[in-house]
Amino acid sequence: MSHLTSPLDTVSLQRNTPAVPKLQLQALRKQFSGPGGSTIRAVEDVSIGIADGEWLAMVGPSACGKTTLLRLIAGLESLDSGCIRLGDRDITHHAPEMRQVAMVFQTLALYPHLTAAENIGFGLKLQGAPTEEIRQRTARMAGRLGIADCLDRRPFELSGGQRQRVALARALIREPSLLLLDEPFSHLDRALRRQLCRDWKHLHAELRLTTLLVTHQLDEAEALGERLAVMNQGRIEQVGPAAELRARPATPFVSEFLRPGLL
Repeated sequence: MSHLTSPLDTVSLQRNTPAVPKLQLQALRKQFSGPGGSTIRAVEDVSIGIADGEWLAMVGPSACGKTTLLRLIAGLESLDSGCIRLGDRDITHHAPEMRQVAMVFQTLALYPHLTAAENIGFGLKLQGAPTEEIRQRTARMAGRLGIADCLDRRPFELSGGQRQRVALARALIREPSLLLLDEPFSHLDRALRRQLCRDWKHLHAELRLTTLLVTHQLDEAEALGERLAVMNQGRIEQVGPAAELRARPATPFVSEFLRPGLL
């Protein structure tokens, strides 16, 4: 039995697992070689479903496997075992560009020599989209995210919030089936994080794009996530609405981790 299901009763499991998931992770495992011949179990028997249009926020301490899990879903790391399904497709062994998955990295990974417009449209250019189509779609996406006046600037000429919106626009312009966010606000000050959280929440309400957010900021996770998944030492300890997890923690770790004022 998976570590995810063992602490939960049947009623709770039925309530917290989407009946028809958009994203279905089944018994994912990933190990790395550690120092002195040791083995690091980065992801260990992770099974979870995320509903179509849902925003799931995954929290946990540093080095608990959150980012590795995102990279497995995106195809940037190979699985040792398990299955990843997106809609009705098994994407376990698909190349990253074939998965219909977009990822915003913690570092944003914008190309410094390209303008904001060129960064946003870069994926479409690689796909061979016509130049005029790229221009029009880039302009529409920039307008939606409030950065239409920044398109001719390079990343070093943009504020932190503008760079963040460029990275999101680059992900969304590809019209992915799944959006992965890896600590997207970690390098921003608290006031800007709150503003961007509000903006992204409104955008998600409009687009209803299935989204998995990884963060160690509990307030950020609760502001954005419709459910929380608490991860520890490569395993998911519990999944559900934040209020439910606090009221009925499945493990001592969940109880301690969600204690107000801890993070």
